[in-house]
Amino acid sequence: MELFVYGMLVLTSVVGLAFIIERGIALRRKKVIPPEVQAAVEGCQAPQDVGMLRRVCQQHESPLSRLLILAADHLSWPKAENVGALQTRARHEITRLERGLVVLEIIVGIAPLLGLVGTIAGMMTLFGELGQTGLNDAAKLATGIAFILNATLIGLLIAIPSLIFWSYYNKKVENLAVEMEALCDDFIRPQYREQSTLVEK
Repeated sequence: MELFVYGMLVLTSVVGLAFIIERGIALRRKKVIPPEVQAAVEGCQAPQDVGMLRRVCQQHESPLSRLLILAADHLSWPKAENVGALQTRARHEITRLERGLVVLEIIVGIAPLLGLVGTIAGMMTLFGELGQTGLNDAAKLATGIAFILNATLIGLLIAIPSLIFWSYYNKKVENLAVEMEALCDDFIRPQYREQSTLVEK
């Protein structure tokens, strides 16, 4: 039983580390909001600039690029419908950014429990052996208890970094979502203002 628990702890730590590294790479700001795309949004103030923005977005694939291309494709729609379609796609992109965070959340919950199960199972085995051999060797007893408590320690050492990175990445996704929303609004607002001006003329 102890070997199974320790094996699960090792597997949990490997999976947690893999997702921490993978999300760290995927959530880099320049990968989600490329500086080139951000600069293109700032320079896109009229309908004739949309082609330039589209080319930049196609050259720098990212969640923001996909949102801006969607908005550009629907500029012929009423503003409310375009914004609605953009919000729906934005939720999809945010879900993709959050992919893997649920795994870290699960690890935060199960790692300490696995450690506790390992400790209990180890103590049951140890006391079972003591029932047969007695308390003649105190050093062996102390060594056995120390080994058993390692399971709890390992579980906590897995859970604590996972909790830290889970909290950090959640906050980072939230901040990136706010930035993307602001940049999409910066793109859409001038386009429809320009259209309204042309209609009035």
